[in-house]
Amino acid sequence: MTRQRLVLIALLIAAVLAYYSFDLGRYLSLDYFKSQQAAIETWRAAQPIKAALVYFLAYVVITSLSLPGAAVMTLAGGAVFGLLWGTVLVSFASTLGATLAFLVSRFLLREWVQGQFGDRLRAINAGVAREGGFYLLALRLVPVFPFFVINLLMGLTTLPTRTFYWVSQVGMLLGTIVYVNAGTQLAKIESLSGILSPALLASFALLGIFPLIAKKITERLRTAKVYAGWKKPLRYERNLIVIGAGSAGLVSAYIAAAVKAKVTLVEKHKLGGDCLNTGCVPSKALIRSAKLLSHMRRSPEFGIREATAKFDFAEVMERVQNVIKTVEPHDSAERYTELGVDVVEGTAKIVSPWEVEITRKDGAVQRLSTRSIVIAAGARPFVPPIPGIEETGYLTSDSVWNLRQLPRRLVVLGGGPIGAELTQTFARLGAEVTQVEMAPRILIREDPEVSELVTQRFRAEGIAVLVNHKAKQFVVEQGEKILIAEHEGRDVRIPFDGLLVAVGRVANLKGYGLEELGIPAERTVTTNEFLQTRFPNIYAAGDVAGPYQFTHTAAHQAWYAAVNALFDPFKKFRTDYSVIPWATFVDPEAARVGLNEIEAKERAIPYEVSVYGIDDLDRAIADSEAHGFIKVLTVPGKDKILGVTIVGEHAGDLIAEYVLAMRQGIGLNKILGTIHIYPTMAEANKYVAGVWKKAHAPQKLLEWVARLHAWRRG
Repeated sequence: MTRQRLVLIALLIAAVLAYYSFDLGRYLSLDYFKSQQAAIETWRAAQPIKAALVYFLAYVVITSLSLPGAAVMTLAGGAVFGLLWGTVLVSFASTLGATLAFLVSRFLLREWVQGQFGDRLRAINAGVAREGGFYLLALRLVPVFPFFVINLLMGLTTLPTRTFYWVSQVGMLLGTIVYVNAGTQLAKIESLSGILSPALLASFALLGIFPLIAKKITERLRTAKVYAGWKKPLRYERNLIVIGAGSAGLVSAYIAAAVKAKVTLVEKHKLGGDCLNTGCVPSKALIRSAKLLSHMRRSPEFGIREATAKFDFAEVMERVQNVIKTVEPHDSAERYTELGVDVVEGTAKIVSPWEVEITRKDGAVQRLSTRSIVIAAGARPFVPPIPGIEETGYLTSDSVWNLRQLPRRLVVLGGGPIGAELTQTFARLGAEVTQVEMAPRILIREDPEVSELVTQRFRAEGIAVLVNHKAKQFVVEQGEKILIAEHEGRDVRIPFDGLLVAVGRVANLKGYGLEELGIPAERTVTTNEFLQTRFPNIYAAGDVAGPYQFTHTAAHQAWYAAVNALFDPFKKFRTDYSVIPWATFVDPEAARVGLNEIEAKERAIPYEVSVYGIDDLDRAIADSEAHGFIKVLTVPGKDKILGVTIVGEHAGDLIAEYVLAMRQGIGLNKILGTIHIYPTMAEANKYVAGVWKKAHAPQKLLEWVARLHAWRRG
């Protein structure tokens, strides 16, 4: 704590002690003032400016120190100075005193509170940044909340001081007038309860409701402006139309049907979206086949002298397609039709905020009116405009599944999760793979040790991992395809037979009416915290909305989009991104939830680290998978979990315990106290909690316990 803070705390304590030690509160009682009212009014008549100044300063001191007596001072202001000047003095003195209390709270406590509870306060800070003035105004107009509490609590937020001052000045004005006016009748009032009549309380309640009503009116006006020029249907043919049948679209339609809404789901390609057809399902099926081959190559580790496998790449790829077909019924049109969803194969275009034009596969055109729309159009692989890339040809995570002949030399452009997964998979299937990444390391969103561990495994398996290599040009020389990449200022030539581009995905924003309706969409469709677009009845969810591009987050968003679309204005929910897990299915797997060290440092969030090496785990040793680690970030001195990174076998499964813990506010102590089956990989979760516990053992107490045991031995 700084010297300035210590000095200020000392002064505040001294002032409060003096107030109570010398019983200064007796001078702020209604009885005392009434007994001295005549003398005070005489003094004010003789020296009006001095009296006003003394009163003003006294009021500022009382409110800035949050001392009791402000109500009596306000009444006294009306009694001594009258309605006009009493209101002026009280209004400015109370606002100045409140602002001083606000600043003191901010100076002494905000840094500590934000550091300790930053994650929990993130939503509050965002709300204050967005509508802090409105929140403060509502609080000022409702006398149920003590003003001194409001002053101190607002000081802990990010509300600008200027905003606090002027909103307080305006918000307290009406209440000030009421109290000052009551003070002008002070001779008739025997106690404070005398002014708190039912009629007066009802007036305050109306004052409190006023800003809420004003906000609703403002929202209506804003909405009317957005919809100006569009003709609203008298009735709707659908409650909801969903555009896109990937994870977000399927879940949105499912929820609508489950609550008996009339819903139409439009998909122009295949139900199930990227995840089923070109993403999660096929990639994991291919990864599984490749992993089996890798285990055979590692047979000596398992006590098996030699193990070999004969396989045909085309047959492996056919297995992938068979897996897709097996999973396909889960996302089929037949299933969703049985659930009550009107499934349409075709293209959709939003032609008005309440109308969607659907062009079916057979060419028939249908226009449907709907109360709400959910855009779930997904994303597609991004292909960078590198010179020569079209001439040499390329594959993406969408088209790679059409391969039936394994490229002898494969270049994978990109070191993110998709690029890393396919890099290792194709190498294990027998291709000579070179991974090219322009960043200093692969898996750049993870902590450096995660990238290093995965990179070491890649190189051990014969993969050329080229980081800090920027692709400049693709050329064909004498029939050979070559990538020219820049590395440390010089050109590097990388020959290849096949190119897989995996540098990210871009949202599908064209072709279904966003431009015509003026719905903002740059990298993704712009939405608010309720997933509403510019038009409150049009929502977006999944990859097209961001900020995450995971199947599970798309489904998570879909719940909010569908429920809000179906039940607004009766009820709607802000989307919760507080605990989002993900995994990269390389070997070893890398999974994460919450903060890692990179993000904690970027956001200046204090943390402690507990690490357990999985090479020490019995089950991992028995399985010859003794590699990786679990790293848990916690609040300093506490077992509250801020984030977890796991690298190792089944990391994507092990992370689930921490997702639950963070979601339900469970700390490491309770994980440590939970029985985990022996021998399992899940024991690692318990052991890392033990690492934290050991680091926070009460050393002084243990010293005394050691003495106790020594004494008992005699």
